[in-house]
Amino acid sequence: MRVITQRMLGGPEVLTIVDAPEPQPLPTEVLVRVKAIGLNPLEALLRAGEFPPLLGRPPFILGWDISGVVEEGSLTYRFRPGDEVFGMPMFPRAASAYAEVVSAPALHLVRKPASLSHVEASALPVVGLTAWQGLVDLGGVTEGDRVLVHGGGGGVGHVAIQIAKALGARVIATASGSKRKFVEELGADEVIDYTAVDFTEAVRDIDVVLDTIGGDTVQRSLGVLRPGGHLVTAVAEEDTELVARYEAAGMRFSGIAVDPDPVALRGLVELVEQGRLRVHVQETFPFERVADAHRLLDGGHLRGKLVLTL
Repeated sequence: MRVITQRMLGGPEVLTIVDAPEPQPLPTEVLVRVKAIGLNPLEALLRAGEFPPLLGRPPFILGWDISGVVEEGSLTYRFRPGDEVFGMPMFPRAASAYAEVVSAPALHLVRKPASLSHVEASALPVVGLTAWQGLVDLGGVTEGDRVLVHGGGGGVGHVAIQIAKALGARVIATASGSKRKFVEELGADEVIDYTAVDFTEAVRDIDVVLDTIGGDTVQRSLGVLRPGGHLVTAVAEEDTELVARYEAAGMRFSGIAVDPDPVALRGLVELVEQGRLRVHVQETFPFERVADAHRLLDGGHLRGKLVLTL
């Protein structure tokens, strides 16, 4: 099989396609013939060495988001050969998903609904599980809550808007002016163009803030929460000083360490099947053009997700 590996840290050019032996599934694992691979900004940071080394030193194979077809399984009863599945196996350990074949714990996968293509399904797990765990598991969003989503046009943000709406919340999202229509079409009740308006002057009494931006956005969000409000962040979860500031102000602060939760993944599937959730893929790239895809990842400001196809 072919895999995309790298022998050194660096730019997109370090990503190289090589031949490798197919993995052998362990008990409770299944072998998946991959049809599409979702790309995430974290992978570009790991490639460049700009993030704590989850995968150790090179050589390693990036990737977690996959959609494909089960080829074999050893002792698992969950799937049979020919089943179409998708998921985010192993995270944060290496899943080596930039590959034609992946061995994954069956528990970390779910059946792909017919309403999702493999491209769409591969784009959903990391961003969908991050948004679900932030809003449902940590944020406890319920009907009538006021939710502020930072980065509403991005991967996590565009899914978070739809999940919050499905929970019955009123959703305000920050996004650039060029993404306003896109974010409104996702269901946001209000869109704040962060390039023209200071969100701290535009909103108040927020129940839950979901942050996908980090930096001073997290600090400034303290001022828009209602008393006892809750900030959930996907990018600043280990900032102990921020935690102390929020707690001193009587607010809650939580960081998301996303995990491959099959219950949440099935919850996302249910929303998809109800027509209440769709994942937007900005662009697809053939497996061979992974470096081009990573160049786009490096540029940031994406609308939804990027996907490799096989």
